[in-house]
Amino acid sequence: MSKPLSDHDRKKQISVKGLAGVENVVDLKSNFNRHLHFTLVKDRNVSTKRDYYFALANTVRDHLVGRWIRTQQSYYEKDPKRVYYLSLEFYMGRTLQNTMVNLALENACDEAMYQLGLDMEELQEMEEDAGLGNGGLGRLAACFLDSMASLGLAAYGYGIRYEFGIFNQKIDNGWQVEEADDWLRYGNPWEKARPEYMRPVHFYGRLEHHPDGVKWVDTQVVLALPYDTPIPGYRNNIVNTMRLWSAKAPCEFNLKDFNVGGYIEAVLDRNLAENISRVLYPNDNFFEGKELRLKQEYFVVAATLQDIIRRFKASKFGSREIVRSDFTTLPNKVAIQLNDTHPALAIPELMRVLVDLEKLPWEEAWDICVKTCAYTNHTVLPEALERWPIDLFQSLLPRHLEIIYEINRRHLERVSSLYPGDMDRLRRMSLIEEGGQKRVNMAHLCIVGSHAVNGVARIHSDIIKATVFKDFYEMDPDKFQNKTNGITPRRWLVMCNPGLADVIVEKIGEDFIRDLDQLQTLRKFVNDEAFIRDVAKVKQENKMKFAVHLEEHYKVKINPNSMFDIQVKRIHEYKRQLLNCLHIITFYNRIKKEPNKQWTPRTIMIGGKAAPGYHTAKLIIRLITAIGEVVNNDPVVGDRLKVIFLENYRVTLAEKVIPAADLSEQISTAGTEASGTGNMKFMLNGALTIGTMDGANVEMAEEAGEENFFIFGMRVDDVEAMDIKGYNASEYYNRIPELKHAIDQIAGGFFSPKQPDLFKDIVNMLMHNDRFKVFADYEEYIKCQEKVSALYNKPKEWTKKVIHNIAGSGKFSSDRTISQYAREIWGVEPSLEKLAAPDDLK
Repeated sequence: MSKPLSDHDRKKQISVKGLAGVENVVDLKSNFNRHLHFTLVKDRNVSTKRDYYFALANTVRDHLVGRWIRTQQSYYEKDPKRVYYLSLEFYMGRTLQNTMVNLALENACDEAMYQLGLDMEELQEMEEDAGLGNGGLGRLAACFLDSMASLGLAAYGYGIRYEFGIFNQKIDNGWQVEEADDWLRYGNPWEKARPEYMRPVHFYGRLEHHPDGVKWVDTQVVLALPYDTPIPGYRNNIVNTMRLWSAKAPCEFNLKDFNVGGYIEAVLDRNLAENISRVLYPNDNFFEGKELRLKQEYFVVAATLQDIIRRFKASKFGSREIVRSDFTTLPNKVAIQLNDTHPALAIPELMRVLVDLEKLPWEEAWDICVKTCAYTNHTVLPEALERWPIDLFQSLLPRHLEIIYEINRRHLERVSSLYPGDMDRLRRMSLIEEGGQKRVNMAHLCIVGSHAVNGVARIHSDIIKATVFKDFYEMDPDKFQNKTNGITPRRWLVMCNPGLADVIVEKIGEDFIRDLDQLQTLRKFVNDEAFIRDVAKVKQENKMKFAVHLEEHYKVKINPNSMFDIQVKRIHEYKRQLLNCLHIITFYNRIKKEPNKQWTPRTIMIGGKAAPGYHTAKLIIRLITAIGEVVNNDPVVGDRLKVIFLENYRVTLAEKVIPAADLSEQISTAGTEASGTGNMKFMLNGALTIGTMDGANVEMAEEAGEENFFIFGMRVDDVEAMDIKGYNASEYYNRIPELKHAIDQIAGGFFSPKQPDLFKDIVNMLMHNDRFKVFADYEEYIKCQEKVSALYNKPKEWTKKVIHNIAGSGKFSSDRTISQYAREIWGVEPSLEKLAAPDDLK
């Protein structure tokens, strides 16, 4: 296999990243050496690759700092309405390359490193991923930060600086093994600690009711120490801030309570306070009601609201004087977006601040609270909805429980006045769930306490109005909106797929990077032979590059002319990696039955992490690896079918695999995937989708044209009808011979000869309690895959459909999503104005 062009060689050509100016290169080299010697105190002769990475990161960061300070000053001068995006997850990935792209420094840095005898790609590989998220929700937050800065919004991301992010996944003997992600062990050059803004956060304690209000006393205090990371917009010199809180124990030890020698224990006890920001909970779409998790949720909210109120009161840059004390203007100056229910406590906390501390009357405070807060719902799966036990609340946050009870009392009064005598509705709509253990329903709290509630794809927003939150929608239809998710084209095209970005720039210029709708113009070139050839050539180069990566890491020889068929996402029953497995087994059996037939070769790759406590998901990974062991070692099959489980799927691996994909698998049961954003990344990077009509697939098929999409399976209505009628798996098992054969092979130990009943739990689940109805879609899925194979044998026709998909992906830019949030929820106007650069003397 000839080695594909490296990105460095490709960038020697004039590219979308701008030319390397000579002065720039000279400056960068001298700054690089300065950081190496003085910041890192290193000698060129003893420096490691990591030292070079840190020197480069510091050099690039220098270009951010002036812009960062100027941006914040301009916000204080103009005093705009500020947007606060509260999220327990920010799945940022690496920062270096993204920053160079957004500041138009990539070519100059590349050239400077080249002249210093260093390899840019090698240095980039030294950076740790900031994996402070589980999957879609956390990655969405990262894309939104990029778009908010690129659209000139005065916006801040607020979250937790987890010491350990999402675990690293190792595959050992076919099984997932988790390793702690110690991403900070070498330090993080992108963050700046801001101890001057440290804030106290209170837990436990008791309440005192006085004539002038309620006091929360005898609390345990944990300090929240902020770390700021700059978020550059795309070539507009605007740099926003992501502020992540780290938990610190306060210094005061109550020494008189110690027994002799208790001092050491007391100091060690500080760890308990600092555990709050120690580790990210590794669950995706699953609620785990642990006290530490509730502490995390309150910790980020309490610290953030103190910051919000401080900034609201003092609108001069760096000032601590109180300029504003009239809180009725808060909703004109502050918008708080709750990314799912995890930061829901912002609602009772804002009420506590306004009523207890600022002494506002309840009605006025409530009006302010509702106008300020908005809530994004990310899932309809019942096991994912947060419901916190009352007794946990009572002990940890007694005042907040009181406030929630009062919010609920007033809310239910309103419900019963609108629907007199409807006790059932009162029960359904209460914020407090009775029956067994009493719980607080956090989604209900978010809906009642917000002025806007949105789903994240059209079909998902329709489902929450029709089912999960139907009662609330009937009562307040104007509250409910849709905001279809998006991805940033900077990271997910310009940065990860420079070859494709260049081909597009040659045809339509580079304005599409800021206005992705311009990709529609590519439809004009769908029959342009040269363009078809260029798009196909870029894909082939990306595949060759990824095949080299796979051979290095998996010791499997890949046929780069095979179709790269890829499903990468969290491992979950609803995402139906098992349906994919059944296709692999069926295809394998067909090759074995007719080995001399012309088969379309495929390399099927599945990747993703399973939550550590999710037994079925971990068993699904074991099944995929077991199928791979059989298929990849069968000489009859050869290179016509290979199965690879991609280990430790994360942002950085996504940036390599997505540009190389031919086929994207988006095969969740209709009505379960809120939106998906991986599906959008594949579409933008020139993969075709095989998918159900679920989440954003519906809108993607609309934008690309259904004839350019491989759609199969039940629609939402069919699933609902089947729920009523009852789903009977054995009916399909007995009727479809290939399905029966595949299940019998799994059950009989064909893929696990040493442990024949290894997969009995999976077979049992599929046959007797499969909520996600895998068998019901099997037949149509297999037929659809045959169509995929047939089309892949006509490369030109395939590439035309690819061009239709790329041309239709403009809607799925996070710039469009954020513009809609800004105008329709936050009441602010996006702007494409540039700030003057710091070195601009004007």
